[in-house]
Amino acid sequence: MTVQSAAELKDLVLAAVDDRKGIDPVVLAVSSLTEVTDYMVMVSGTSSRHVRAIVDNVLETAKEHDVRVLGVEGRDRNDWVLVDLADVVLHVMRPQARSFYDLERLWELPDPTPAEKPAASV
Repeated sequence: MTVQSAAELKDLVLAAVDDRKGIDPVVLAVSSLTEVTDYMVMVSGTSSRHVRAIVDNVLETAKEHDVRVLGVEGRDRNDWVLVDLADVVLHVMRPQARSFYDLERLWELPDPTPAEKPAASV
């Protein structure tokens, strides 16, 4: 199966994360905030070994579906690993790193406020 859309790629990544029991996955649709990617996926692993297993499974799944991996950062420590799949950027973190960097809050959309009506001209 070839991945046809960013949404399909997101679902493929989530399935690979779930297959390795990733903890608390969060998906952020960020296409309105950046041109870099459509989705950011954040997930926790309980240990560096668990983080590595999640990342390895995502990379293997991407390869099986002919998805090009643009880059992988952080595999030397497996505390926070970023996997760039173009339309989806995956962050796999140990809980301490995830709470410290709090990417979900960093990328959240502000609450929309109603637009004010222009003042009437006299």
